[in-house]
Amino acid sequence: MNKKSTILLADDHSILRAGLRSILDNHPDFKVIAEADNGKDALQKSIALKPDLLLTDLSMPKTNGTECIRELKKRAPEVKVLVLTMHAGEEHIHAALNAGADGYILKDDSHDELINAIKNILNGKTHLSPSICNNTINDYLNSAKTNQPTASWEILTHREREVIKLIAEGYRSKDIADYLTISIKTVEKHRSNLMKKLDLHSVSSLTNYATQHGLANQD
Repeated sequence: MNKKSTILLADDHSILRAGLRSILDNHPDFKVIAEADNGKDALQKSIALKPDLLLTDLSMPKTNGTECIRELKKRAPEVKVLVLTMHAGEEHIHAALNAGADGYILKDDSHDELINAIKNILNGKTHLSPSICNNTINDYLNSAKTNQPTASWEILTHREREVIKLIAEGYRSKDIADYLTISIKTVEKHRSNLMKKLDLHSVSSLTNYATQHGLANQD
């Protein structure tokens, strides 16, 4: 009997995770070994369990999928990552690929497309959903060659992206400080830097920016 490839599921919707688990556990080549409903848990479980592949959404509470991918590739680069999301915009695709994702497919793709994507990635290939337009892929390749940022949020540091996401999700400075294990003063400094970099002048404008660009969980 061939050894099954291990998969960790990360999505904040329990019904979707249950559906994915059913599909994958019924496949002879795959085994789901854990689930996570936010990026922080997905990162911690991926580092601890070392699955062959992390199947993750992008929009999740507190720590999003993109930041999870970026940190995971630093700490456990051998873990393959496939993004499964509703976001088809080039900003999200660029951000995920730049963070280190090995593949990117959409939630309205077929079951067969999901299986093919997983198999390709586990075989060392990159897989992008065929429903993503060629122009988006070409834009990414061109931007990678010129080393130019493809989205305004890419001028933000990793910590600034964490802070703006939590601000947009309604967390207070004290809550953000506790979650990120930093001081309230540091949180306020990051918020000030965010406003300067993005030319925004209020918490509500930061929230609108994060929501419009898919940086914050909208559920």
